[in-house]
Amino acid sequence: MEADEVTIREQNFHSQVREYTICFLLFAVLYIVSYFIITRYKRKADEQEDEDAIVNRISLFLSTFTLAVSAGAVLLLPFSIISNEILLSFPQNYYIQWLNGSLIHGLWNLASLFSNLCLFVLMPFAFFFLESEGFAGLKKGIRARILETLVMLILLALLILGIVWVASALIDNDAASMESLYDLWEFYLPYLYSCISLMGCLLLLLCTPVGLSRMFTVMGQLLVKPTILEDLDEQMYIITLEEEAIQRKLNERRKKASAWERNLVYPAVMILLLTETSISVLLVALNILYLLVDETAMPKGSGGPGIGNASLSTFGFVGAALEIILIFYLMVSSVVGFYSLRFFENFTPRKDDTTMTKIIGNCVSILVLSSALPVMSRTLGITRFDLLGDFGRFNWLGNFYIVLSYNLLFAIVTTLCLVRKFTSAVREELLKALGLDKLNLSNNPRDSETKPSANGHQKTL
Repeated sequence: MEADEVTIREQNFHSQVREYTICFLLFAVLYIVSYFIITRYKRKADEQEDEDAIVNRISLFLSTFTLAVSAGAVLLLPFSIISNEILLSFPQNYYIQWLNGSLIHGLWNLASLFSNLCLFVLMPFAFFFLESEGFAGLKKGIRARILETLVMLILLALLILGIVWVASALIDNDAASMESLYDLWEFYLPYLYSCISLMGCLLLLLCTPVGLSRMFTVMGQLLVKPTILEDLDEQMYIITLEEEAIQRKLNERRKKASAWERNLVYPAVMILLLTETSISVLLVALNILYLLVDETAMPKGSGGPGIGNASLSTFGFVGAALEIILIFYLMVSSVVGFYSLRFFENFTPRKDDTTMTKIIGNCVSILVLSSALPVMSRTLGITRFDLLGDFGRFNWLGNFYIVLSYNLLFAIVTTLCLVRKFTSAVREELLKALGLDKLNLSNNPRDSETKPSANGHQKTL
């Protein structure tokens, strides 16, 4: 018996070492990718060789760590879904024994832990450390700046804890809740992260519909549109007269684009975006019906392993692949929508011209969005994969009215954004295709104006 227990302990030890090694390798890859992304946008003028250089370097490493955690949070659901399908397809395969429920649960717990660490410790430290100068009367240097940063962090922590304590006391006034107010680790931090997650989901609710409609414009700018019923001879004649028209109507991108790219890739991408968006809205509509008739449609956490037992999609591996594509599509759309909002337009990072303060702000924003992505995907019914770790312990996930309202708002706002987008965009494209964009279709007499024709004479539109 003792030998068997020793053998079991050794196997558990080797299993834990293997899981930590896999987690470390995955995070190392994400960290390297995040480092190259941040250095691509970081302002080169910030690279001095003095005390500020050390501060910037530390802030850069902390921001890179946060961005890597954000990428890990985005990959949580796709990695878990594909792992479940692989284990179902190859249950006894020797080469995938490392892929198990323990590893998946560990990744979810680490993502939750590091998200809290970055959100409440590392990013505030990086910001205050970057802005600190040291207290007056003390010798200037790194130590003075660290001391000031730590003091600011303590004051911020006390302020946040006080706000959470008051809010909790006002919302839950029973004896059990009052006793839990004095428990820091079991109450404060989970409750605070639950509030941050709710804010992230609300931000996704605002950004994602805008991003879904904005994606058509973004892809239209990256790809070359097809020319339908376009008079190339007249266009070339006008272009030869005006240099500005050359840059505007016949740029280098269109010259290099092949007929295959213009006439096939662009329509295919537009149809793909429309299909993915329509499927997302359809899944949300079906989830609303499930919420009304079935209690199991509510998002919930999973306590047991539950990995590799059954497929979560009716269509098996194909359905799981579709869920993964939709999750990535929603994340990209939410980021595009985030930077499309007027309030965050000046927040957009620019290549080689982004200050460390903006980088920290962008990393925090991406972390909030990515941490809320698994919760939003499960709440909207994009996937049936249960939330693991602390992601499934948020109190508001058990509120039927909040979940139902969230689904309704997402479906309605996304539909309205798409209808508004296509009614205007399609009308403009049809007018351009038929050559009617040169005619004045407005009833307003002030819209009539004179424009120079190809021969230089004035003509009234």
